[in-house]
Amino acid sequence: MRINPAKKIPWYLRPFFWFQQRKYGQPLEAAKVWARRPRLFLSVANLYGAIDRRRSPISPTLRSLVTVRVSQINHCRFCVDLNSATLAKRAGSMDKVNELENWRDSDIFSPMEKAVLNYTEAVTFSDRRVEDNMIEALHDYFDDDGVVELTALITFQNLSSKFNEALDVPPKTTVII
Repeated sequence: MRINPAKKIPWYLRPFFWFQQRKYGQPLEAAKVWARRPRLFLSVANLYGAIDRRRSPISPTLRSLVTVRVSQINHCRFCVDLNSATLAKRAGSMDKVNELENWRDSDIFSPMEKAVLNYTEAVTFSDRRVEDNMIEALHDYFDDDGVVELTALITFQNLSSKFNEALDVPPKTTVII
């Protein structure tokens, strides 16, 4: 890792780390790095909480599919590891995780998933652009609010995976989901 995690966690961040301990079996190294700047940590945590909520128009499995694909594109080992485990749990198998890099040629992804993945790649790859037909394809499955939420999820995961990759946060294959 290129930056050492925070050695002391402020009292007002401890509930976040307690939750991570409970959910993953350990506090996450990426969170400890963000904790070096507690205000940034709180802002990022609040944004993530607004995106990853039960009443989101984006299903949990689809959210995980997006986060893994963005993480793959950005070469974030930590994010691929954590988000792949979550996707496997939500999807019920590793099939989609294993096929994700070749989603265009795979029959296991639905037309909706393919429309979302196409949009995800257009937003994430800097040499691609979002085209009107991509938004039209998304409107087959989501209203405008859903497209906004999907875009927020994609851009949040880009922030997260680029942060973790730049600072070389290591994967945690022992994380319990």
